[in-house]
Amino acid sequence: MTYFTVESARPRPVQVGLIGAGWMGAYHARSLAEKIPGAALAAIADPAVEPATKLAAELGVSNVTTDPADLLADPDIDAVVIAGPARFHAQLSIDAARAGKHVFCEKPGALTLEELAQVEDAVAAAGVHWQIGFNRRYAADFLASRRDIEAGTVGTPQLLRSVTRDPGNGSIPHAARIPQWTIFLETLIHDFDALNWYNPTAEPVSVHVTADALVEPSFKDAGFLDTAVVTIRYSNGAIAVAEANFSALYGYDVRGEVYGSLGMVQAGRATETAAVRYGADGLSAQTPRLNIELFADAYRDELADFAEHVRSRRDGEAAPDSGIPLTPGLPDARRALAIALACIESAQSGSTVAVAGATTQAALHA
Repeated sequence: MTYFTVESARPRPVQVGLIGAGWMGAYHARSLAEKIPGAALAAIADPAVEPATKLAAELGVSNVTTDPADLLADPDIDAVVIAGPARFHAQLSIDAARAGKHVFCEKPGALTLEELAQVEDAVAAAGVHWQIGFNRRYAADFLASRRDIEAGTVGTPQLLRSVTRDPGNGSIPHAARIPQWTIFLETLIHDFDALNWYNPTAEPVSVHVTADALVEPSFKDAGFLDTAVVTIRYSNGAIAVAEANFSALYGYDVRGEVYGSLGMVQAGRATETAAVRYGADGLSAQTPRLNIELFADAYRDELADFAEHVRSRRDGEAAPDSGIPLTPGLPDARRALAIALACIESAQSGSTVAVAGATTQAALHA
């Protein structure tokens, strides 16, 4: 038997180390190992060694450590995915950048604007690619709506809306373990980015928040809020509303809408598919119950985009171009975080609060 040797036309996969093997980290790990030809999962770091080892064995990954520094010191690793708790995101991004690793960071990029500025400095000094996990940009309907906005279909945005309702059963048993202000910093921050992305020529100027603990009232005194409505005013005069609740009995519900001077676009739906049952009890449809069900393709595609950006830098090629501003970076992380932090201040004071970074000219529309 004689074989011919054929040189592969496929570029060497980007070698990625995962930091944090919890719920979201494990899902990203499976995408990197099984669904993205341009990437390979090279190592996993998590202080909880047993689940990390189990995940590695499942995915055929040989390298596991309890210390992220081991990943950052590995010369074979091109990039890292940071999926640990939010309080560690900023320092891990800084350490990774200083080690010359490209970074995909789950939201938020930091818990303060000062921390995020330190990330920006480290990333700029190292010249690495840094990307944040605002996955809604990659969902087919949200992406199609953004293309319509870019094409001028809706004209000038005037009213915008974004909805996030997490699935639940009427209670939140783990409420005591959820960090304070999670609803703004880790849930609605997705909506803030979507609204910013949908209104690309404007800056957020001010916010006003109405929030409460309506699902778990007993946790309100501890600072846990499970229901919120945020009104955002933009520098072009547009008014946006973002709302969230942590216990939708009918499933995971994420939607967006932009109404403008020439028309309207909508994204998202509460049903899993367009299939509807007709029976004696009326109409019914399946609904998604998990984020990884509703956004399965978006989670995969954001990592594929990340891998392409890393590969283009590694191999000295042009960065991928989707035709619209797609890949969320540090400026997007900063704008969304500034809104979230203003929301916290508004929830505490009950008043309208200026968004950090709003210009004097933009404030004229507040």
